Amino acid sequence: MGAGRSEAMPGRAHRTGHAAVNWLGVAAGRAVRAVGQNGRMAQRMSDEGWRAFVTAGTRTGKLATVRADGSPHVAPIWFVLDGDDLVFNTGRSSVKGRNLARDPRAALSVDEERPPYAFVTVRGPVTVIDDPVESLPWSTRIAARYMGAERAEEYGRRNAVPGELLVRLRAEHVTGFTGIAD
Repeated sequence: MGAGRSEAMPGRAHRTGHAAVNWLGVAAGRAVRAVGQNGRMAQRMSDEGWRAFVTAGTRTGKLATVRADGSPHVAPIWFVLDGDDLVFNTGRSSVKGRNLARDPRAALSVDEERPPYAFVTVRGPVTVIDDPVESLPWSTRIAARYMGAERAEEYGRRNAVPGELLVRLRAEHVTGFTGIAD
C-alpha cells in the first residue's frame, strides 16, 4: 500500500490519506494501517510486552472456538499464563468444552478498553485435561488472580471437580498492539 493510501474496512468510516484513520487492518500477518489521532503508529508489542499485558490485573480473555456448524463462538474466560500456554477451566458439557473436544484450536483476545487502547490476540492448539487432581493447582491460581488470595481455595476447589476441564492454549501466533489511539 503506498503512502497516503488506505484500504477500506467494510462498515467502518475512514479518511484516505489522513492521520485520523485509527483502525488497525491486518493482511498477510502484518499491520496495514494503525495510525492514531496524532499521526503516530500504534506500537507492536514485544514478546515480553504481550506477556506483561495479558497478566496485568484482572483483564478477562475473550475465547473464540468453532461450533460444529463452523460458526464462531466467543465467551469471556478467566486465565493465567504458564510459559507459552494460556491456562483456563471450562465445563466438559459447555459450548466451549464441546467445541474444544471436537476441534482443538482456539483464539483468545485480551484488550484494554480505555485510551490509548491496546490488545493481544493469541491463536493456537489446545490441550484438554480431564483430571480434577491436575486441575486443582491451576484452578486455584486462576481464582487467586480474579477473586483474590482469600477466596482462591474456595473457587479453585469449585472448578477442579469431575466434569470441569483444564485447558491449555499454546500461544503459537501472537499479535499485540498498544497505543492504538495515541
